[in-house]
Amino acid sequence: MTKMIVGLGNPGDKYAHTKHNIGFDVLDLLAERLNLTFKRDKTFIADTAAGFVNNEKIILVKPVTFMNESGKAVKPLIAYNGLTVEDLVVIYDDLDMAKGKLRLRHKSSAGGHNGIKSLIAHLGNQEFKRIKVGIGRPKHGMSVVNHVLGRFDQEDKADAELGIVRAADAVQTFIENNDFNQTGNQFNG
Repeated sequence: MTKMIVGLGNPGDKYAHTKHNIGFDVLDLLAERLNLTFKRDKTFIADTAAGFVNNEKIILVKPVTFMNESGKAVKPLIAYNGLTVEDLVVIYDDLDMAKGKLRLRHKSSAGGHNGIKSLIAHLGNQEFKRIKVGIGRPKHGMSVVNHVLGRFDQEDKADAELGIVRAADAVQTFIENNDFNQTGNQFNG
């Protein structure tokens, strides 16, 4: 069995470690823990890393399209690897949740998230596993765009880092127990 873990974000140093790139940050931590190295795959418009955990193949994917085109990178990778949406876990930011909080869901709407809208449009299906990491709402009248494309300030950094660690823990727990509902019971909230 193979699992594809996709972290959503925007490519380039300009967006590194912004709130919208929290999915990339989770995958970077996972790759470090699993001793995997990302390589640019121009055919699939993504940085990928693959290895085995408990005899199960794990593919980590960071699309290098912009967020609103994430599905363009993910759909061909799923097809190439002979996978279905059931084998997919997507990690991304959620501004409607408190900083660092997690919510694991098996299916739901895009909820206004452009990366998820793109995945649903390209996959023709919204029934994939999701790990949402809270980034909180904009402060002091800041626009949503400036909020999600900004970095965490010192006040919020510890909560964000805890969310990244807990999301990586949730992925590893799911890899070990192969039960997304049980993992959600452990990590939600």
